[in-house]
Amino acid sequence: MTFFKFFLFSLIVFIFNNNAFAADATNGEKLFKKCKVCHNADAPKHKVGPHLVGIVGRKAGTADGYTKYSKDIKEAGIIWDEANLDKWLAKPKGMYPGTKMLYPGGGVKKAEDRADIIEYLKTK
Repeated sequence: MTFFKFFLFSLIVFIFNNNAFAADATNGEKLFKKCKVCHNADAPKHKVGPHLVGIVGRKAGTADGYTKYSKDIKEAGIIWDEANLDKWLAKPKGMYPGTKMLYPGGGVKKAEDRADIIEYLKTK
């Protein structure tokens, strides 16, 4: 196989693989219903956990008026971008063992579900 054919084949595989996981905000909203017990994404009003309005792009531990962050989160220094949110949703205690966030089952197992939840949060 020539380099050009290999490159073209690789590009096609890359495109199809990335489209296979195209995030769906509508499904993310459905999945987020479990999260609504502790988090609000519709208004900047805190519940047990901080509100998540504007979470994408926000520095961890900085939601105005929320004072119950764990020391780990306050000192994390990270920005909640897609990669950090994905890692967090997969296993919060794996990312920051001292977190106060409790999640049944330890995290969101399916990458597609995490991507959908993040896509939904990007709309808030």
